[in-house]
Amino acid sequence: MTIQTVGIIGAGTMGNGIAQACAASGIDAVMQDVSEAALERGLKTVSGSLDRLVKKGSIDEARKLEILSRIRTTARSEDLAVADLVIEAATENEELKIRILKNLEGIVKPSTIVATNTSSISITRLAASTHRPEHFVGMHFFNPVPVMALVEIIRGLRTSEETVAAVTELAQRLGKTPIGVKNSAGFVVNRILCPMINEAIFALQEGLASAEEIDAGMKLGCNHPIGPLALCDLIGLDVQLAVMEVLYGGFNDPKYRPAPLLREMVDAGLLGRKTGRGFYRYDK
Repeated sequence: MTIQTVGIIGAGTMGNGIAQACAASGIDAVMQDVSEAALERGLKTVSGSLDRLVKKGSIDEARKLEILSRIRTTARSEDLAVADLVIEAATENEELKIRILKNLEGIVKPSTIVATNTSSISITRLAASTHRPEHFVGMHFFNPVPVMALVEIIRGLRTSEETVAAVTELAQRLGKTPIGVKNSAGFVVNRILCPMINEAIFALQEGLASAEEIDAGMKLGCNHPIGPLALCDLIGLDVQLAVMEVLYGGFNDPKYRPAPLLREMVDAGLLGRKTGRGFYRYDK
């Protein structure tokens, strides 16, 4: 199966990044969101990203317009009917994702593959909410999508080999490196990464060092390109908490318990870059 048109549910950070990656690879993208304002912001983000490439000389203005012309925005779920693949890229909330997936049942073609960009939730459990578990798969992109090279391809218990092959081939067409992953809480990258970030938050909570010192330690001592607390701000503290809760619930192991400071900051609405304040302050 060759995928020509990709539908993306959600115009936020991940959704608009996936739309840009598809359009830049010659694949038509239909970006759907319930909010017209969110769609406008998403398209503006893509345009800004492309403007930066123009300024760098990586692409010209004509190429920018060509890429944008391949992205269609819509507030109607019914407009996803044309897609060969629909990628759900909504907030990391299982109930919301299941509601979205159930709504797709009467819209997409029988041959359409449905994927989720979840960073931690069980692919098998999400697939069970559909009538097409064989055509359901995880495609976990990384932020920022146009730049990051990795895509985790996660198969549920009933995901077919044909489905895995089709989305693996698509990831390669997008210029990404796909890795095959079995279904397990947090998959591979977040199972390793998020507990490390969580431990950095514990270190901050216990006053072992300041946020700047913790991040400097990991950058200079471990050669990380960004410190764990700054990375958490980029990911979003709410997303970090959601992943830790999935890991904690999935393995029932206290080593995955979310740091109390993380939970308190999420309760306070200090979610990182997207709110202008997390472990650091940002200009909005």
